[in-house]
Amino acid sequence: MKDETAVKAVGAYGGGIAASGSVCGTLLGGIAMISSIYSRSSLDEKEDPRMWAMSNKFMREFENLTESFGGINCRDIARVDWKDRNAVKTYYSEPDSNRKDCIRLVGDAAYVLGTLLEQEAERKGERS
Repeated sequence: MKDETAVKAVGAYGGGIAASGSVCGTLLGGIAMISSIYSRSSLDEKEDPRMWAMSNKFMREFENLTESFGGINCRDIARVDWKDRNAVKTYYSEPDSNRKDCIRLVGDAAYVLGTLLEQEAERKGERS
């Protein structure tokens, strides 16, 4: 699925919401993906309960994935001060920086999200 508007809408998720070190953008992006599939498109519609169920499942799985980091916040996972230009430069330029952990986490979370979405589609008899 490729939607340039959606990609633009989540651009500031990096660095834990606008480089604040808060909630990991990978978690937020996954929840945004689930919402884009199951949420209503107008206030006149009723919410699909699968949005809440799938979001909660993904949240729990993400918490499991990040347990070794000590939390779901970017500051726990990346361990970089996004306001420090030198720290950010090191994060992106050094092969042994914590960036490798973030890259692995993004891949693991995408796999979990894909699996959850496929399971739900199969459960409902939908095509993915």
